[in-house]
Amino acid sequence: MGRVADRGAGLASAAAQSLRLGFDGVAGEAHGGAIRPACSRVARQHPKGAPIRNVRQVSIVSAEELEQIAAELGIARLDPGWIGATLCLRGLPALSLLPPSSRLQGPDGATLVVDMANRPCHLPAPVIRAATGRARLARDFRAAAAGRRGVTAWVEREGVLHPGESLRLHVPAQPAWPHLRDALSPPGREALARGGGQGHAGRVSDQGRE
Repeated sequence: MGRVADRGAGLASAAAQSLRLGFDGVAGEAHGGAIRPACSRVARQHPKGAPIRNVRQVSIVSAEELEQIAAELGIARLDPGWIGATLCLRGLPALSLLPPSSRLQGPDGATLVVDMANRPCHLPAPVIRAATGRARLARDFRAAAAGRRGVTAWVEREGVLHPGESLRLHVPAQPAWPHLRDALSPPGREALARGGGQGHAGRVSDQGRE
């Protein structure tokens, strides 16, 4: 487990002996706060810099998936700190594919809610380059980490996490949306943007939600 103390100084996280979770995120973590400025990840929904709810307070990665990335890059180990990880978990298969709203709960009740998969970006490249001295490896990270970069999460219940503790996974009992494939296709995204098309855009009724 680790913290990024200063985003301006770099993405790498420094090892921590414990993590105190508050509603604003991890104490001393630069990604904390209830609000964050909109970035390129939500460019379809919000103008850059617009204040939005921070559901990216915590970065969670899988030890097994990091091992897969390292093998693809041809290195012995990919340190979770190089990519700014807050938590590195072992024993949870396909962590990067956890459904949104899954919960990870610690022994004292501290609870993290998964927002979504954390898509690889260019920010770890300088850290990886500095740690390995291999510029090509830093460039190749994004492709190797696709589908394995872990998830982001936000704090639902306060508490403290310590290394070696087990977290209990709670997955929402909700079937996958049957129109997901259509909505993610280019025509589907255009239909959603127009508010029409194949019926994937909702309209607020007088009685609540549709």
